[in-house]
Amino acid sequence: MRAMRQLGSWGLALFLIFMFVQATIHPLPNPPEGSVKLFDPAGQNIVFATLAQNTGIALFEPTGRVVIAIGELLAALLLLLPFTRRTGAILSCLILVGAVAFHLMPEILGREVPLSLEANAGTDGGQLFALAIAMLAASMLLVVVHPGRKKPA
Repeated sequence: MRAMRQLGSWGLALFLIFMFVQATIHPLPNPPEGSVKLFDPAGQNIVFATLAQNTGIALFEPTGRVVIAIGELLAALLLLLPFTRRTGAILSCLILVGAVAFHLMPEILGREVPLSLEANAGTDGGQLFALAIAMLAASMLLVVVHPGRKKPA
C-alpha cells in the first residue's frame, strides 16, 4: 500500500511541477506570446493584463504576475523534494484556489480567457480554467496521498 501511495505521490507531484515550470519559465521552444509569466514583457501576459484592465488595479501586471510566478516556482521546488512535498502541495492549493476564484468571477477574468487584449478577440474556450481545476484537484489529492515519513515499527 505504501508503494502505491509513493508512486501516486510522485505522479501527481511531477504533473504539478511540469505545469508550474511550463507556465513560469516555459523551457520548451517557441512558447505562445503572453503565456510565460517570468519572461513576458510588461503588459503582454494575457491573464494578468486582463485582470489589471478589468479591475483597474495596475499592480496585477507585472508585479502580481512576478509574485505568482515566484510562488509557483517555490511550490514546484517543494513538490520535487519528498520531505517537503506536502508543504508544496498546500502552497500549490493556495495558488490554485486563487486562480479558480478569479476564473469564477466573470467581471474580473471569467472562465474563458481572451486570446488577446484587442476587442472581439477569441477566447481559449475555458481551457485555462479546466487546467486550473485539474491542477487544484491534483494538489488536494497530493496532500492526502503523500505517505509522509515512515513510522518506526
